[in-house]
Amino acid sequence: MKSIINILLVLLIIVSCKQEKSNTPINKDEVKVLDEKTTDEWITLFDGSSLDNWRGYLSDSLYSEWSIKDGAMAFTPGEQDGKNIITKEKFTNFILSLEWKVSEGGNSGIFWGIFEDEAYPEAYQTGPEIQVLDNDKHPDAKANPKFHQAGALYDMVQPAYDVCKPAGEWNLCVIKIDHNSNTGSASLNGKVIVEFPVHGEEWDKMVAKSKFKDWKGFGKYHTGHIGLQDHRDKVWYRNIKIKKL
Repeated sequence: MKSIINILLVLLIIVSCKQEKSNTPINKDEVKVLDEKTTDEWITLFDGSSLDNWRGYLSDSLYSEWSIKDGAMAFTPGEQDGKNIITKEKFTNFILSLEWKVSEGGNSGIFWGIFEDEAYPEAYQTGPEIQVLDNDKHPDAKANPKFHQAGALYDMVQPAYDVCKPAGEWNLCVIKIDHNSNTGSASLNGKVIVEFPVHGEEWDKMVAKSKFKDWKGFGKYHTGHIGLQDHRDKVWYRNIKIKKL
């Protein structure tokens, strides 16, 4: 009988504690911190009206080949190549969302993890690339494996599907890079088409089988700039935004 009474007393104490805890006033500062941790906020990198978040690779200013036309960031090839551009800010873990379209037979690319240094004259020497391409007219799209097709992790992972729209039409591309979970992916027009590790043994194996195998700095930097490529073809980007993870 005593044991039953003791159990009842314990239950009453637990219930009482729970009620007391539920009636405790909420600390507004704690709520603010919680909101800051859980709120997903997109950072606009290009909204169609300003190029202030970008500059030329190895340059303090933006190359003149990049301009705003009809609300899009437009690249028009000039006399010299190598006019790649990068974000002024660096990123580590993120989701990048943008739209792109390319001219007929055109080629470009989206980089991340770019380490800017004069030892690397080109952004692609350190930054991995998600391919931007006219799959219908560019010969790179026809080779097998399709490591150079639109949406590919360039020279390393081929797309599982070809969902690229024709030249002159907009494609929605979303790239996720997360070093915490060692996962990366790229989707095109709402469909995930490539998935890959972003560092470690499996990443090193992919690099070793690619054209980048002897490139000293390629894919080595977890934190770096986002970049857009000058590949001597007209290309357009718009609605560029990023979410830090």
